[in-house]
Amino acid sequence: MKKGQVFETKVTRVDFPNKGIALTEEGPVTVKNSLPGQFIKLSVNKVRNGKAEGRLLEVMEQSPLETAKPCSHFGVCGGCNYLSLPYETQLQIKEEQVKRLLEDALKNQAVPFRWEGIKGSPISCGYRNKMEFTFGDERKDGPLALGMHKRDSFYDVVTVCDCRIVDEDYRQILEAVRSYFAEKKVSFFHRTSHLGYLRHLLVRKAYRTGEILAALVTTSQPMAGEGQGEGEQGREGEETILRGFLDRLLSLEKEGKLSGRFAGILHIVNDSPADTIKSDRTEVLYGQDYFYEEILGLRFRISTFSFFQTNSSGAETLYQTAREYVGDLRDASGKRDKVVYDLYSGTGTIAQLLSPVAQKVIGVEIVEEAVEAARRNAAENGIENCEFLAGDVLKILDEIPEKPDLIVLDPPRDGIHPKALPKIAAHAGAEKILYISCKPTSLARDLKLLQEYGYCAVRGCCVDMFPNTGNVETVCLLAKTDVGQA
Repeated sequence: MKKGQVFETKVTRVDFPNKGIALTEEGPVTVKNSLPGQFIKLSVNKVRNGKAEGRLLEVMEQSPLETAKPCSHFGVCGGCNYLSLPYETQLQIKEEQVKRLLEDALKNQAVPFRWEGIKGSPISCGYRNKMEFTFGDERKDGPLALGMHKRDSFYDVVTVCDCRIVDEDYRQILEAVRSYFAEKKVSFFHRTSHLGYLRHLLVRKAYRTGEILAALVTTSQPMAGEGQGEGEQGREGEETILRGFLDRLLSLEKEGKLSGRFAGILHIVNDSPADTIKSDRTEVLYGQDYFYEEILGLRFRISTFSFFQTNSSGAETLYQTAREYVGDLRDASGKRDKVVYDLYSGTGTIAQLLSPVAQKVIGVEIVEEAVEAARRNAAENGIENCEFLAGDVLKILDEIPEKPDLIVLDPPRDGIHPKALPKIAAHAGAEKILYISCKPTSLARDLKLLQEYGYCAVRGCCVDMFPNTGNVETVCLLAKTDVGQA
């Protein structure tokens, strides 16, 4: 097989997260963004070590599995590659993907592993509680767009006014903001020249309380738009434009076009050349810079940059599963005598949910702002047996005097640092480990190493937190080999 060859063939399966496997007369080719059963045209763009990767040129025939009606942006937006599949079919594909990965990782394990399937999200559409929209244009010198990057595009942006993974409030806010700045002819930040004003629109909404946080992200450059000049005149114009932006958003609430209500509307200045949302300066235009969400009877304060699961209803399913896997840590007399480490604890959600059955929960997180939020949330929830430490897991384990009976691992997508995992397994020496992973390929890699340190995986399942996309969460319980099955 050679680079540049073109094949017309069928996709037999999809490996996590979106790698279609297409069979040709010269061998299999991995093609991203394809679906099982599709008949496609592909071009081979890489051949290495006997493995070929291709680029999807055309879907010549849809898969017989594609029976759901996708949104008008499907195939153009780089988001929901599973949207044309019925939700039950999506769950089946995801379960098969993860099961294959774990079976391979655990094939040499002596202790039987109990696979417990997949749990779907209670809501499969309109579930996201956070969206980061980008300003740009759909084509060079085209009208102002606000939405998501086009699939496989670094520059082009498509206005996702029909997006299905958010509710109507997001669509109303997106179109109101896009149309307002289009009317005012305000420029967007160009990623090549690094010139322009508008960068992103961040919208967060609480599933339980309905509170909304909206943040406009711009550069500090003088606004090049209607009536805008340089220097002080431009800054005065900026204040006028921002007041108009604020009024346009608040009018949505006043006119009853939103089901929720604004807790805060912010202006964030970001002059970093990187295409990420960060704050050099933040101004509260209305309300406050946080809102509250409720998960399983606990209340969490969420600010602009707080980490929180993007699917609140799905998070309840995930955390209920985690609590079930952990079980009741109290002894026969009801005494809470177990110490739990919650490593990569974020804002402390899992730690607080496990606190009723533990003597003490110690959370470790490298992001100081997240640790501060965890401490504040625990205090507001009246939880006194949680301690949150800021620092690198690799270094901070040496500083904790208490040894854990249970370790909860909920690392970032890339999994646990190769140097940290042996230290966690050997130094901490807990009887059990609960591993929660948003990237099953990272989990499979780490499971192989944990086996070398005497842990065996005893049960596991998937929890779908990301309907219509290729992503999925996996929960896996491990135990020391001499402890036996959970």
